[in-house]
Amino acid sequence: MALKHANDETFDSMVASGLTLVDFWATWCGPCQMFGPIFESASEKKPDVNFVKFEIDETNRRTPAKFGIRSIPSVLAFKDGEIIEARTGLMDEETLIQWIEELKG
Repeated sequence: MALKHANDETFDSMVASGLTLVDFWATWCGPCQMFGPIFESASEKKPDVNFVKFEIDETNRRTPAKFGIRSIPSVLAFKDGEIIEARTGLMDEETLIQWIEELKG
């Protein structure tokens, strides 16, 4: 499944159904730039999971504030619109895939 990009207006509808991982990131964040390709590769390997990127910028402040995002990259996991877990910091692909399998239970 291809990556999707969310903003404050589209966020709720994008996490509303199924298992969704949201990568909160910014263009100026070095670790975010390293994690981007890992997140994209995982999205190709796990087509049954929704992968959403949310760029934190001047126009998208409401959603990160709602979830208390203070460090990036941060990945929040949602199940049918409800947050179930969060991880902060750079992950390698193996760790990300393993976490997805744990979330799927």
